[in-house]
Amino acid sequence: MAQAADALTQAWLASLAHERRMSPHTLRAYGDDAARFVAFLARHRGERVTLKTLQALRPADIRAFITERRGEGLGARGVQRAMAAVRSLFRYLEREGLAEGAAARAVRSPKLPRTLPRPLSETDAARAIEEAGEEEQPWIAARNTALVTLLYGTGLRISEALSLKRGDAPLADTLTVLGKGSKERSVPVLAAVREAVDAYAALCPFAGAKSASLFVSRRGLPMSPREAQALMQRLRGRLGLPASATPHALRHSFATHLLKNGGDLRAVQELLGHASLSTTQKYTEVEGARLLAVYEAAHPRAK
Repeated sequence: MAQAADALTQAWLASLAHERRMSPHTLRAYGDDAARFVAFLARHRGERVTLKTLQALRPADIRAFITERRGEGLGARGVQRAMAAVRSLFRYLEREGLAEGAAARAVRSPKLPRTLPRPLSETDAARAIEEAGEEEQPWIAARNTALVTLLYGTGLRISEALSLKRGDAPLADTLTVLGKGSKERSVPVLAAVREAVDAYAALCPFAGAKSASLFVSRRGLPMSPREAQALMQRLRGRLGLPASATPHALRHSFATHLLKNGGDLRAVQELLGHASLSTTQKYTEVEGARLLAVYEAAHPRAK
């Protein structure tokens, strides 16, 4: 009996979870893209999609899938992710000796426009920390201050910050973080960060085990990324910050300000948990772009 594509994609996703240790978010996105691809093939070929269908896949079939997704309004970044999922699926099938991956490799992903990180200025980062503490309930004020200070002072991703447990407080001089791909890294903790987090932990009215979430909502539930985004949205409104001032922008600010003040590029790469140095190098271009803008605005010969 021919193997169904659905069973093959489930086996592929299981391999990504166990061998590659991909995050649940990435697995869900890849799974959605693969499901859309299989559903498209069923319509496109007018038959149930099996291993035999995948073995007979042509580059034209994949291009037709991309054309349909583009017609549905999917942007270049979404198409690139969908293609990454399809290629990953075929790499798995090829490794298992089930199908060739030549068709998937033959189709190019769209080029993405090169974008630079958009950090806050040092002044705006300080203003955001100060304003975060403007809340009626003291423990909520302390929580907001602690979270913003932690993100800016350590460069953690929001998911990494919200994964901290009560047992992590009071914070030590270094913090062990489990980042993307379940990779551990050690991040130094500044005194200002320790003081802010410890002050919040002392005021938090909800008791819990050491394994419970450190950052909690007003009802004592684990704080969600959406709540952190809502906090930054309120700060943007109060301080007149741009729309780019998100929780992740605090991570960008951490890296940019370190490099601006003489930080070593390799060290910043380690602190951020970047697998590639080229990812970290974007932060050096931010300062270069800013200098160029100042030059063009001020130098007589630039006009």
